[in-house]
Amino acid sequence: MEFREISTFLQVAQHQSFSKAAKQLGYSQAAVTIQIKQLEGELGVHLFDRIGKQISLTHQGQVFYQYAVTIQKDLEQARSAVSDSSSLNGKLCLGTIESICASIFPDLLSEYHRLYPEVTISIVTDSPDVLLNRMNENAIDLVYLLDRRIYDNRWCKTLEEPEENIFVASPDHELARANRELELDEVLRFPFLLTEKDASYRHMLEQYLASTDRVIRPFLEIGSTEFIIHMLLKNTGISFLPEFTIRREIELKRLTALRVRGFQMQTWRQIFYHKDKWVTKEMQEFLRLAQEMS
Repeated sequence: MEFREISTFLQVAQHQSFSKAAKQLGYSQAAVTIQIKQLEGELGVHLFDRIGKQISLTHQGQVFYQYAVTIQKDLEQARSAVSDSSSLNGKLCLGTIESICASIFPDLLSEYHRLYPEVTISIVTDSPDVLLNRMNENAIDLVYLLDRRIYDNRWCKTLEEPEENIFVASPDHELARANRELELDEVLRFPFLLTEKDASYRHMLEQYLASTDRVIRPFLEIGSTEFIIHMLLKNTGISFLPEFTIRREIELKRLTALRVRGFQMQTWRQIFYHKDKWVTKEMQEFLRLAQEMS
């Protein structure tokens, strides 16, 4: 039994696909099929049920999966123990949402690069659901997102910080000039610039409004928080954003948080990795730095 076969087995199990595993490993699909057949022959069991184009672990495959994960972790730990611990030069793939990428990642990754200049970092931005699914497929090392509190026994959570989501406008906007607590219906009368519907805080806002028979109709929807901020600075409508994304503009009095009577909505910044993932030193240092700079 070769470690290469065990690694291939894990990729097929995680992706539930021979073709996806082959792409991830840089093998041909035929090579992946041969390695799995060799492993099954050596173990004397079927590891996968193959029904049409769908594959799934058999009972024996599920049992072997737990041992394979342990074997992979032990080997990675052994490699780490004998490697040069004074420098990091591996790869790190981070999944995040656009608002965190635009507001938190520049300072965080700048400091990370200063400390570990030889680490190669790649970033994937998408909705929380897509990012977590890709983490389950071992395509992403860590996911840093903003959402409701999420709990899943497949994942380890290393950060959970509450964040306020607020209505915001230019100081020149008539609602900001009112300098008083506003009614929600009063705010909803104005044109809105909003992030796309898969943003967690927008989804939570729409659910809240629906529960009170209200709706919000944006005149502009876009995935870029930076673009929305630029539009707000031009006094073009109002928006609903995580407070941390506009904290600097509020401190500089370039934007104003609108106080709405009886309204408060929290989400949580959270960082996850899969419990079966070997936590590399590159991951450990990112997690440490993210905690320090949170």
